[in-house]
Amino acid sequence: MSRPSSTFGDFRCAHCGAFVTSAHFFSGVNNRNHCPYCLWSVHLDLFAAGDRLSACKAPMKPVGLTTKRTRNKYAPDGGGELMLVHECTDCRSFSINRIAADDLADAILEVYHESLDCRQSLDGDEIAILQEEEQQKVYSQLFGRGVHIRA
Repeated sequence: MSRPSSTFGDFRCAHCGAFVTSAHFFSGVNNRNHCPYCLWSVHLDLFAAGDRLSACKAPMKPVGLTTKRTRNKYAPDGGGELMLVHECTDCRSFSINRIAADDLADAILEVYHESLDCRQSLDGDEIAILQEEEQQKVYSQLFGRGVHIRA
Protein backbone atom coordinates (compact mmCIF):
# COMPACT_ATOMS: atom_id res chain seq x y z
CA MET A 1 0.00 0.00 0.00
CA SER A 2 1.52 3.30 -0.99
CA ARG A 3 1.27 6.42 1.12
CA PRO A 4 0.11 9.75 -0.30
CA SER A 5 2.93 11.97 -1.42
CA SER A 6 3.60 15.30 0.22
CA THR A 7 1.79 18.38 -1.05
CA PHE A 8 4.98 20.35 -0.51
CA GLY A 9 8.24 19.20 -2.04
CA ASP A 10 11.80 19.00 -0.77
CA PHE A 11 13.15 22.34 0.41
CA ARG A 12 16.10 24.16 1.93
CA CYS A 13 15.50 25.37 5.51
CA ALA A 14 15.13 29.15 5.61
CA HIS A 15 16.67 29.21 9.10
CA CYS A 16 19.69 26.86 9.07
CA GLY A 17 20.03 26.19 5.31
CA ALA A 18 19.85 22.38 5.58
CA PHE A 19 18.33 20.37 2.75
CA VAL A 20 15.04 18.80 3.91
CA THR A 21 13.30 15.95 2.15
CA SER A 22 9.53 15.74 2.28
CA ALA A 23 9.56 12.00 1.54
CA HIS A 24 7.10 10.18 3.79
CA PHE A 25 9.55 7.27 4.02
CA PHE A 26 11.96 9.39 6.11
CA SER A 27 9.65 11.73 8.00
CA GLY A 28 6.52 9.67 8.59
CA VAL A 29 4.37 12.75 7.92
CA ASN A 30 2.46 13.75 4.80
CA ASN A 31 2.78 17.53 4.97
CA ARG A 32 6.30 18.39 6.00
CA ASN A 33 7.01 22.09 6.54
CA HIS A 34 9.64 22.11 9.27
CA CYS A 35 13.33 21.28 9.37
CA PRO A 36 14.27 18.08 11.26
CA TYR A 37 17.53 19.69 12.46
CA CYS A 38 16.59 23.13 13.82
CA LEU A 39 12.79 22.52 13.83
CA TRP A 40 12.03 25.92 12.27
CA SER A 41 9.06 26.00 9.93
CA VAL A 42 7.48 28.28 7.34
CA HIS A 43 3.99 29.76 7.64
CA LEU A 44 2.36 27.78 4.82
CA ASP A 45 -0.97 26.51 6.11
CA LEU A 46 -3.98 28.66 6.88
CA PHE A 47 -6.92 26.46 7.92
CA ALA A 48 -5.65 22.87 7.97
CA ALA A 49 -2.39 20.94 7.74
CA GLY A 50 -1.32 20.71 4.11
CA ASP A 51 -3.69 23.34 2.71
CA ARG A 52 -0.76 25.67 1.88
CA LEU A 53 -3.16 28.65 1.75
CA SER A 54 -1.33 31.11 4.00
CA ALA A 55 -0.20 34.28 2.26
CA CYS A 56 2.30 35.02 5.04
CA LYS A 57 5.11 32.54 4.18
CA ALA A 58 7.31 33.94 6.99
CA PRO A 59 9.63 31.76 9.11
CA MET A 60 8.06 30.13 12.16
CA LYS A 61 10.13 29.62 15.30
CA PRO A 62 9.65 26.48 17.43
CA VAL A 63 8.52 27.83 20.81
CA GLY A 64 7.36 24.80 22.76
CA LEU A 65 5.75 21.40 22.89
CA THR A 66 2.13 20.44 23.44
CA THR A 67 0.07 17.31 23.05
CA LYS A 68 -2.55 16.70 20.43
CA ARG A 69 -6.03 16.56 21.84
CA THR A 70 -7.33 13.06 21.39
CA ARG A 71 -10.29 10.90 22.21
CA ASN A 72 -8.16 7.76 21.99
CA LYS A 73 -9.05 5.63 24.99
CA TYR A 74 -5.67 3.90 24.68
CA ALA A 75 -3.67 7.14 24.95
CA PRO A 76 -1.43 7.05 28.05
CA ASP A 77 -2.49 9.34 30.90
CA GLY A 78 -5.15 10.89 28.66
CA GLY A 79 -2.34 12.60 26.77
CA GLY A 80 -2.08 12.65 23.05
CA GLU A 81 0.74 12.72 20.54
CA LEU A 82 3.63 15.09 21.23
CA MET A 83 3.45 18.14 18.92
CA LEU A 84 5.70 21.12 18.12
CA VAL A 85 4.33 24.62 18.66
CA HIS A 86 5.50 27.25 16.17
CA GLU A 87 5.10 31.03 16.28
CA CYS A 88 5.21 33.05 13.06
CA THR A 89 7.98 35.66 13.17
CA ASP A 90 5.84 38.05 11.10
CA CYS A 91 2.14 37.77 11.94
CA ARG A 92 2.70 36.15 15.38
CA SER A 93 0.12 33.42 14.82
CA PHE A 94 0.68 30.00 16.36
CA SER A 95 0.38 26.54 14.86
CA ILE A 96 1.00 23.01 16.01
CA ASN A 97 2.85 20.47 13.89
CA ARG A 98 3.40 16.76 14.18
CA ILE A 99 6.85 15.70 15.22
CA ALA A 100 8.35 13.83 12.30
CA ALA A 101 10.18 10.51 12.61
CA ASP A 102 13.48 12.09 11.51
CA ASP A 103 13.32 15.15 13.81
CA LEU A 104 16.35 15.28 16.09
CA ALA A 105 15.41 14.37 19.66
CA ASP A 106 18.08 16.74 21.03
CA ALA A 107 16.52 19.64 19.11
CA ILE A 108 13.06 18.73 20.43
CA LEU A 109 14.39 18.61 24.00
CA GLU A 110 16.10 21.97 23.52
CA VAL A 111 12.79 23.54 22.43
CA TYR A 112 11.06 21.96 25.42
CA HIS A 113 13.64 23.20 27.94
CA GLU A 114 13.69 26.71 26.45
CA SER A 115 9.90 26.85 26.61
CA LEU A 116 9.80 26.23 30.37
CA ASP A 117 10.39 29.96 30.94
CA CYS A 118 7.62 30.96 28.51
CA ARG A 119 3.89 31.41 28.71
CA GLN A 120 1.89 28.44 29.89
CA SER A 121 -0.85 28.83 27.30
CA LEU A 122 -1.00 30.52 23.95
CA ASP A 123 -3.53 31.82 21.50
CA GLY A 124 -6.41 32.29 23.93
CA ASP A 125 -5.68 29.07 25.85
CA GLU A 126 -6.14 26.96 22.72
CA ILE A 127 -2.55 25.65 22.95
CA ALA A 128 -1.20 24.49 26.31
CA ILE A 129 2.61 24.44 26.39
CA LEU A 130 3.99 21.43 28.28
CA GLN A 131 5.46 22.42 31.63
CA GLU A 132 8.23 21.06 33.83
CA GLU A 133 5.95 18.60 35.65
CA GLU A 134 5.26 16.96 32.27
CA GLN A 135 8.93 16.22 31.59
CA GLN A 136 8.47 12.45 32.03
CA LYS A 137 5.74 12.51 29.36
CA VAL A 138 8.12 14.25 26.94
CA TYR A 139 10.96 11.78 27.56
CA SER A 140 8.63 8.76 27.40
CA GLN A 141 7.22 9.83 24.05
CA LEU A 142 10.65 10.59 22.60
CA PHE A 143 12.60 7.63 23.97
CA GLY A 144 10.05 5.02 25.10
CA ARG A 145 8.10 4.12 28.19
CA GLY A 146 10.97 2.48 30.08
CA VAL A 147 13.08 5.63 30.08
CA HIS A 148 13.13 7.49 33.37
CA ILE A 149 14.73 10.87 33.81
CA ARG A 150 17.13 11.49 36.64
CA ALA A 151 16.52 14.42 38.95
